[in-house]
Amino acid sequence: MNSAVLAQPQCADNDGSPCQWVYQWTNLDWLARFASTLMDTAISILLIVAVAYGLRWVLHRAIKRLTNRVVGRDSDPTRAQRVQRRQQGVGESRADERRAQRAGTIGSLLRSTSTFVIYGVAFVMVLAEFGINVGPILASAGVIGLAIGFGAQNLVRDFLSGIFMMLEDQYGVGDWVDIGEASGEVEAVGLRITTLRDLGGAVWYVRNGEILRVGNFSQGFAVAVVDVPVARHADTALANRVAGQAAREVAEENPSDVTAPPDMLGVQSVTPYAVTLRITAKTKPGRQWAVQRALNARVQSALNAEGIPAPNVNGLPVPST
Repeated sequence: MNSAVLAQPQCADNDGSPCQWVYQWTNLDWLARFASTLMDTAISILLIVAVAYGLRWVLHRAIKRLTNRVVGRDSDPTRAQRVQRRQQGVGESRADERRAQRAGTIGSLLRSTSTFVIYGVAFVMVLAEFGINVGPILASAGVIGLAIGFGAQNLVRDFLSGIFMMLEDQYGVGDWVDIGEASGEVEAVGLRITTLRDLGGAVWYVRNGEILRVGNFSQGFAVAVVDVPVARHADTALANRVAGQAAREVAEENPSDVTAPPDMLGVQSVTPYAVTLRITAKTKPGRQWAVQRALNARVQSALNAEGIPAPNVNGLPVPST
C-alpha cells in the first residue's frame, strides 16, 4: 500500500471536505486535521448562535403576544364590569393606560431575563466547543453570584418587591397612596424605586423593599367623611334633616364627583359639650377631599341658616334650655 495514503489523515477520505482540500494543497496531515477541527467547531458555534437567536426571537414574540393579550382582555370588560366602573367612577382610559404600562414593564423584564439566560447558556456552550473546561467557570460564577447576592440583598429585595407590586397592581402612576413614612401622588413606578409627590410638592423616592403596607386612595372608589359638631342642647333631629338635605344638594350639583346619594349616619359621638353627626358620600377616586370640603361648607351654611347652635368654643358646658 502506498505510504502517502497511509500517512494522510482519515478525514482526508471525505470527498469535498475541508480536510481533504487542505491536505491536497499542503500535504500536511496536521494542518488538514486542524482545518477539519476548526471547520467543525465553526459550524457548531454557528448552529449554537443561530439556535440561541431563534429561541430568543420566539420567546420575545410569545412574551409580546402574551402581554398584548392580557392588556386586550382587561381593556375589553363585560357590560357588568363597565357599569360597575361607571358607578365607581373609574376612568376607562386611565385604567387602560395603567394596564398597558404594567404589561409593558413586565414584558420588558421578561424579555431581558430570557435574553440573559439564553445568551448565557449559548456563551457557555461556545466555550465548551473551544475545548475549555466550563466546570470551574460555572463554579466560580456561582460563588461570585452568591457573594453579590449576599452583598446586594437589599437591592435584590427591592427588585423582587417591585416585580410583585406590578404583578399585583397595588398602585400605578396617578394614584394617591400612603406607604407609611410618605404619602402622595405616584409619579413613577420602577422595579427598584417608587416616586411620590406629596401635598407640599416634595418628591419622595421610596425603595420598594422598604414598603411594608400600601394604602391606595385611588382604586375603585373613595368615601368623603364629614363630621358635623353641634351644641349638646341642639335639636339633633332637625340638625340631621338640615345636614342631610345640604349633603344631597352637594351631590346633585356634583354628579361627576359623587357617585351615590350621601348617607346621613346620624349621631357619631356625644361629649359633655357637643353632639357630632356624621355624613358619608361615595365619590370617584381622588375626589373625596374636594367633596368633603364642599360638604363642610354647605352643611355649615345650612345649620347657621336654621339657627342650629355650634358647640361652645370655650370648652364649657352649655346649659340646656
